[in-house]
Amino acid sequence: MTAIVAGAASNTTHNWNHVNWKQIRRNVYRMQLRIAKAVQEKRWGKVKALQRILSCSKSAKLLAVKMIMSNKGAKTPGIDKVPWKTPKQYWHAAFSLCTITQWK
Repeated sequence: MTAIVAGAASNTTHNWNHVNWKQIRRNVYRMQLRIAKAVQEKRWGKVKALQRILSCSKSAKLLAVKMIMSNKGAKTPGIDKVPWKTPKQYWHAAFSLCTITQWK
């Protein structure tokens, strides 16, 4: 019997070099469009919910790390004082980003 696995893959099964960046950018862009549309319609609850979904998404985290690593400051250590040099470190960094907590 063959099991079909659905849903998001775990971060241990993927490799930085095998990420489909076109799909990642498309996912983030589509979510940003949904947020902009909700702002235009003044649906603030929807805006907040979509922002939370975007900021917690794996696509957004991967794209954020990729953008950092592709600019001039890529070799500069961050707040953790550790420079990321290998694709494995990029992958770990993307999935070790903080999750959002409720601020009151």
